[in-house]
Amino acid sequence: MIEPPVRQTLGIGSPRAYAAAMAGLWIDLELTLARLDSLARDADRLQDDRETLPALQYELHCAAELVTGLNPPQEVALVHDELAEALAEARELTAEIAEALAHGGLDAAAPLVWEWRGVLFRVRFARIRLDRPVSEPAVALEPGAPAGRRPPVLAAGAVAVGSALVLVAALLGLWLLVAFTLAGTVAGSVLLRP
Repeated sequence: MIEPPVRQTLGIGSPRAYAAAMAGLWIDLELTLARLDSLARDADRLQDDRETLPALQYELHCAAELVTGLNPPQEVALVHDELAEALAEARELTAEIAEALAHGGLDAAAPLVWEWRGVLFRVRFARIRLDRPVSEPAVALEPGAPAGRRPPVLAAGAVAVGSALVLVAALLGLWLLVAFTLAGTVAGSVLLRP
């Protein structure tokens, strides 16, 4: 009988425990990402500090393993998977950069640097998406339910039309029409107020 693959998971049952585990991850990973970003930004520094890449790659490996072992809450599972993929890709690309520097120097690593920076950005973007609060889905109104607030355009339109009618009626000397139009305009603005 073939057994399913063994996978170490951290049994985190609550969103608070998941958030605590992720906060610990970011505390450990923040310095690593900052160092990788500074190396990716400056080609001379990348050449000079290339011996630090394996240690930084190992930090990415540890972070990817931790993220893979966590059981995220259902509402952040998709972003959690994106983070795991981004960390794994950053680890692999860091290894490729180190190998290119070792075998071909800066000229061999230069074509990979922009992709590397993009992957590091992808890790930071996944973090931002995880830190963002989850929005509640909009509640759909029932077909028979009364509509919400009326748009302010309706009230403004009623007042504008009523004012124009009052002006025309006053210019023509139709004072009874002026009185009814004023009353209608006031009633319309009260009933249609936003």
